Amino acid sequence: MVSAMIGVTARVKVKPGKEAAFEAFAKEVIDAVRANEPGNLFYSLFRTERQGEYVFMERWKDQAAVDAHGKAPHMKAALPRFGEFVDGPVELNQYEEIEPA
Repeated sequence: MVSAMIGVTARVKVKPGKEAAFEAFAKEVIDAVRANEPGNLFYSLFRTERQGEYVFMERWKDQAAVDAHGKAPHMKAALPRFGEFVDGPVELNQYEEIEPA
């Protein structure tokens, strides 16, 4: 059985006045993920229509790649810094891709 691809979204609200610093920090994280995680197929940050709200959209080759992401050294180093920027809980959702017939 082939493992299904996994989609992840993480919606974050950034503290007022911290948007530019958050975007610079997020770019560093995105670059590290893309350069060091072969199981990642897509990892980008999007600004929503709501002031200070962003969504990370991710696509992973399988659940093992998602699990490895959280354990990656660059993520372990970056996760504590998110607290500098995030205002409230992060809305994290995971999805299993449905392959066309």
